[in-house]
Order: sequence, then C-alpha cells, then structure tokens
Amino acid sequence: MPAYDFRCTVCHHVVEVRRPGSDQSPVPCPECGAETKQVFHPVGVHFKGTGFHNTDYKKTSAPAAPADPPSCPAAEGGGCASCPAAQD
Repeated sequence: MPAYDFRCTVCHHVVEVRRPGSDQSPVPCPECGAETKQVFHPVGVHFKGTGFHNTDYKKTSAPAAPADPPSCPAAEGGGCASCPAAQD
C-alpha cells in the first residue's frame, strides 16, 4: 500500500499514512485532532542515455554533391611519365 503525507492545518504536524489511493476519508491530526491536508512532493526526473534532445531534434543535412574528379595534367597531354594516364 502506498504511503501519503498529511499536514495539520492548525499545528503543522506532518503524519505519514499508509492506505489505498481509493480511500478518501479524512485523516485527523494525531497531535491536536484537527483537519489535515495531503502533502504532494515533487518527483525527480533523470534523462539518461545519449540524449533525447540531440537524437530527436538533430538537423538533417542535405547530401553532399559529388565533387568533380581532380583533373590530371597527363590527360591533357602533360604530366609525369610514370602516370598511368600519360601512357594512354
């Protein structure tokens, strides 16, 4: 059964009560008998892993255009004698 914290509206005493979540009956303060209100606590959240933001909102880049092949001086009739293109 879950535990719930209740704080007294008069003396501010906090009491922990274990009961089902469907039970909505009032909880009297054990110190003074006055009405209590349920106390809600914040829950910590931890995002672990490679990063949800970086993977979900990554910018998509356009594919790079193929670069022109470098021109070989041998193909234009010049270049070195050991180049395979110069032997053609």
